[in-house]
Amino acid sequence: MKKLLIGVGVIAGALVIGGAAWVGMGSNKATDEVKELTIYSGRSEEFIAPFFAEWEQESGIKLNIRYGDSAELAAQILEEGKNSPADLFLSQDAGSLGAVSAAGLFTKFPDSAANKIENKYIAGDRTWVGVTGRARVFAYRPGAVTTLPQSVADLTKPAYKDKVGIAPSNASFQAFVTALINEKGEKFAEQWLTGIKSNGAKIFLKNSAIVEAIDKGEIDLGLVNHYYTWEVSEALGRKIKVENGFFLPGDIGNLVNVSGIGALATSQKNDAAIDLINYLTSETTQIAFVEDTHEYSLISGVKSPEALPDLKSIGSPQVDLGALENVQRTQDLLIRVGLL
Repeated sequence: MKKLLIGVGVIAGALVIGGAAWVGMGSNKATDEVKELTIYSGRSEEFIAPFFAEWEQESGIKLNIRYGDSAELAAQILEEGKNSPADLFLSQDAGSLGAVSAAGLFTKFPDSAANKIENKYIAGDRTWVGVTGRARVFAYRPGAVTTLPQSVADLTKPAYKDKVGIAPSNASFQAFVTALINEKGEKFAEQWLTGIKSNGAKIFLKNSAIVEAIDKGEIDLGLVNHYYTWEVSEALGRKIKVENGFFLPGDIGNLVNVSGIGALATSQKNDAAIDLINYLTSETTQIAFVEDTHEYSLISGVKSPEALPDLKSIGSPQVDLGALENVQRTQDLLIRVGLL
């Protein structure tokens, strides 16, 4: 399956609008002067619509929402350039945000925006902010795996032959591979991908399908985001025979990525955009995200999802999330090794 999304070549050709600052920064201009905001949402309607609806009711501002794949929406923004009708871009991953930011199409938001979110989940140039955290894990069926892996590198070993599930076309898996390339180099990433393919890894289209296959006993282990065990259990209405596992501290397999949001530099509705960003990153909304979607809050001190360690205990590697934008290189590699 060949699905090309965004990459350096596209970014290089995009119209660059750099260095714009928030209009009205520090002013008290009422947001009720704005009647509508247009947002491109890479988060699914099922996930985010209730939160958008609550903000619409509180603010009195109508949201025109375009739902879609995060990377495809990012590519659309790059193509539209200064003519994009979007005021905000909500992405399910940092890579898509990084691609738009690298093209200079986001504006820098002030320190007053999202001031409860930890700095490591905010772009260094403050052009986007994380909204929720999603940890990479290996989901597994207790008792089926004799020895749990300590590193993603272990999954190429004979002990895991024909036992592992991956979803190469999934954006989260591609973000993980991008981080692997950035940390270990493309040669190492190619060897790992070739090795896990040769070791009989089963290919799935979605993370939820991997978890379901583990529950059915079709495979023993799979690489997914942490909340899919909860989602599948909720969908099936029962406790499933799948648990989340973490690799040793610092392993790239413990990558913590974020969903996040940025405002377009061409938007003239920055105060209203800040209000929405502050709503999504407020402690009340962050707690609701944890309870309703089982994703991690990015505010220090907010309780973790049920039965999961807090983000600091996961042992995630130090990764520049803004450097995950080169999806095209990752997809080219996945195609080259025969996984796309």
